[in-house]
Amino acid sequence: MKKTVLTLACVASLALSACMSRPLTDQEKTVAGGVAGIAAGLITANAIGANKNWTVLTTLAGAAAGIMVARNSYTNQCAYSNGDGTYRTRPCPV
Repeated sequence: MKKTVLTLACVASLALSACMSRPLTDQEKTVAGGVAGIAAGLITANAIGANKNWTVLTTLAGAAAGIMVARNSYTNQCAYSNGDGTYRTRPCPV
C-alpha cells in the first residue's frame, strides 16, 4: 500500500509539472529541485527499509542534491574536486 501511494504521488507531481504555461524562475527551479530531492531521498529510504535516523539523513541529502542539480542545470556549470578540499567550476560536458 505504501509503495502504491508513493508511486501515485510521484506520477501526480510529474503530471502537474507538465501543465506549466510559463518557464520556471530560478527560485522556482531551486525549490522544485529541493522537493524532488526530498522525495527521492524519502522513497529510497523507504525502499531499503531504513530506520528513522537514516530516513532523515537521506531526505536531507536528497534535498541538497536536488538543489545543486537545479542550480547546475540553470548555469550549466559543474564543480570538480581539486583533491585538496577545494573545487573548480567548468561548463558541464554535454
